[in-house]
Formats: sequence, structure tokens, C-alpha cells
Amino acid sequence: MRIVLRDDVDNLGQKGDMVDVADGYARNFLVPRGLAIKATPGAQKQADAMKRNREAQDRRSREGAQALADKLAGGTVELKVRAGEGGRLFGSVTAADIADAVQAQLGVELDRRKLDLDEPLKELGVVDVRVRLHPDVDAAVRIAVVAAQ
Repeated sequence: MRIVLRDDVDNLGQKGDMVDVADGYARNFLVPRGLAIKATPGAQKQADAMKRNREAQDRRSREGAQALADKLAGGTVELKVRAGEGGRLFGSVTAADIADAVQAQLGVELDRRKLDLDEPLKELGVVDVRVRLHPDVDAAVRIAVVAAQ
């Protein structure tokens, strides 16, 4: 059965895509949940409008992410933490700590889940942390972990 997706569906397509699926999948799952409509000439026009809107929204989102990346690239965020002998921290610096520091010092609100931090920082020093702002736009923010006095 040929359908037009009204919402993004994992492993199938995005809003506005016209796809072929099994009849039962369309009748029993996609259509009752409002995720798709049966493909008709009128639905094709609706699908084209959905694609145009999705592309325009994606373009605006990418431009906003690029502007944010440019703003992040210029600065260094300094985190003052308690440290012991040899530069080892009492505790650690997590993604949430970094997001809060970026908000306070650069005025940019970041979601902690978008920070690519494999494990918390446990030593003093300067680290570049990658931030996924958009599927096409990544940025790096420089984090300076210094000892509090």
C-alpha cells in the first residue's frame, strides 16, 4: 500500500515522504495512530507542502546552529573546582557542570545531552569538548578546568 507519512517514523521515513508498506502495517498501525494517510492525488499535494515546510524548518535550524557554533568557537569556559595533589579533582566535572558554566559565562544555553563527553573530567587542564548542535553542525567549546583557591 502506498502511504504519505504525517510524522517521522523510525526506519521508514520522515514527514511528507511517500512510501510503500505492507497493507497490514498501514491499516493496523500507521493510519490508526495518525502517522500516515493513504496516498491519493490530494495527499500528494499535502506531502509536497509538508516536505517544503520540513526543508524550510531544517534550513532555519541549521542556520541557528551555525550561528551558535560561531559564538561557541570564540571563547574559553573556565571551571573552578577543588583539586588535590597532582591535579586530581575532588569529584569530577560532568556534562551538566559544563552546560551550566557555558550558560553563565557565554550566555549560550546548551543541553547537556548534546555535549560529547565520554566520561567526566577528573583532572585539571584544558579540554576541547564537542557539541552536537544539529545533525550537520558540530562545534567545539574549550573548557579550562582550574583549581579553586
